Amino acid sequence: MANIFKIDNLRSELLERQIPMVTVWNRLEGRPRSVDFTRALRAEVRDALWMLTRQWQMGELHGDDAGSPVLAKVQLSQAVLDGFQARDAAVSALDPAVPLEAVVERRPLDIFRSGGLGAIDLRLAIGRRFVKSIPAPYRAALIGQWPFAAPDPLDAADTDRVAHLEVWATLRAIAGRAMDGYRLYEHLVAAPGNKPWGAVTVLDVDKPALIKAGERLVDFVNSIFETTDAEVAWDPHHLEHRFAVTAPVEDGDKRFVAEEYPGGRLDWTSFSIDPASAKGSGKWGDPICVIPTNTRFDGMPDPRWWAFEDGRTNLGDVRADTTDLARLLYLEFALSYGNDWFTIPVELPVGVIAKVEGLAVTNVFGERLWIEPAGRGLDDDWARWSMFGLDVKGTEPVPADTSLFVPATLPHQSESAPLEDVMLVRDEIANLVWGIERIVPLATGTGRRGAEVAEEALAHRRNLALPGGPAAAPDAAAAVSYRTMTTVAENWIPFVAMHVPNDVRETQLQRAAMPRLLEGLAAIEKVRPRTSLLRQGLDLPTAQPYFVAEEEVSRAGTQVTISYQRTRWRNGPPVVWLAARRQTGRGGQSSGLSFDHLEPTPPAQAT
Repeated sequence: MANIFKIDNLRSELLERQIPMVTVWNRLEGRPRSVDFTRALRAEVRDALWMLTRQWQMGELHGDDAGSPVLAKVQLSQAVLDGFQARDAAVSALDPAVPLEAVVERRPLDIFRSGGLGAIDLRLAIGRRFVKSIPAPYRAALIGQWPFAAPDPLDAADTDRVAHLEVWATLRAIAGRAMDGYRLYEHLVAAPGNKPWGAVTVLDVDKPALIKAGERLVDFVNSIFETTDAEVAWDPHHLEHRFAVTAPVEDGDKRFVAEEYPGGRLDWTSFSIDPASAKGSGKWGDPICVIPTNTRFDGMPDPRWWAFEDGRTNLGDVRADTTDLARLLYLEFALSYGNDWFTIPVELPVGVIAKVEGLAVTNVFGERLWIEPAGRGLDDDWARWSMFGLDVKGTEPVPADTSLFVPATLPHQSESAPLEDVMLVRDEIANLVWGIERIVPLATGTGRRGAEVAEEALAHRRNLALPGGPAAAPDAAAAVSYRTMTTVAENWIPFVAMHVPNDVRETQLQRAAMPRLLEGLAAIEKVRPRTSLLRQGLDLPTAQPYFVAEEEVSRAGTQVTISYQRTRWRNGPPVVWLAARRQTGRGGQSSGLSFDHLEPTPPAQAT
């Protein structure tokens, strides 16, 4: 008798498929021979031999991992974040009552800048809060002590507060009628002995109440508005935040560095471990004994006989080619080995660095197994597998860090309309980079389109330069005129390429200025930016140049916005801060700037 298991031509037999080649099944389905499904749905078991046969048929007797875990003992080490370093400044204490985003992103408000005259809305809110908390007989006198100053329409220094109708109307309405709360706040914090009443005569019996109201006002401003006098994390040269946080461990401080945080969503993925810092993982706590539970995920096959899986995730409908290895491995894990994974729950507080120092698992057979992390080895080993692990900064091969970093970040915060919006774009025709102030802050504390603000300010300066009206145009000597250069809108700030000091190849972008060409001006004025993003160094006692790394402005450009952020932290009170965020631009633009033009003379000037 011929041996049916002897195959002479394997290729032809595979093509004809006459001999079954699969001897292990992973799916069995009943096939009832009647229209009544009642008995088939009972899933009757005939005898133990039938079960053993089915187990052999399914390949279960070949498995050596049939033991399920029943108990796990975990040894953890933890260290709490307690230090914050903005750029290259000294390390300061990290306040746990403030979310990490507010500490990183906060920047000085306009009213907290030296000589700031903006944010009228905030000044009004601070002043009104103080006025409502003091005795009525002193309200009018203290409003006169700390009033809003009315701007001078004939003074060029007040252009930003006079040229815009809504700002001018607001200042005229509140001048002499409302208190400038920030002027009072500045007076109270300037020296410990300063009193709220200034030169106003106050009865001795009422002085304690006014002093208490002033203390509450200072506490209110300091608690609501997250601002800082120290160096901020925003790096204007690279248009991103650069900072580090530290945690004390047994051999020093462990340092986590974030060098390219654009703002918006801060999480553990923004950090790297500084290899020059300590290598420890904190203090050991008491061992934790837990019962492992089966891992569950959407679309996982249900182990019960009569149950339907959630239809939102249909893993059986995933289409994968034979070369799509990653998708095939995922499906194999989800459909065949998903029930082999167990979860050991361990709760961790936010703002810590934790590491599993030891994990012992006991299975149903009484075996005790020691589990080691899969991510051990060298940090740059391509075969190393890890999840939720941080890379070690640098290029030298160092041991991987298998600790888990849980920063004290926010799941959600509310964002206001942009207060500033600057677009840095390349102009290939003019061979320049322009900082376009699309939204600039007004003195009222709101943002407005930069083009409109520039036109209104230019019109006001033109009226000041020509108080007697336009002068008579001189007679032209020719039918054509020579124009040295065209003009651009005043919300377009130029950046020119400059060599980096002591480097003949590398270049950087330096802020420049366009001239303001108006008839009647005694001297040519420079157009200055109105946003704090582009005014870096201009508000110092001695103006300093501002440079931007050229690689930060790609052909697509870059966009930076400033807006208010508001949230509630674990202790309940609201936290408000002013933050900058960066994102990719929308391509290059043309300013229309050109030089050396011959053009027809206007008819009014032609002879």
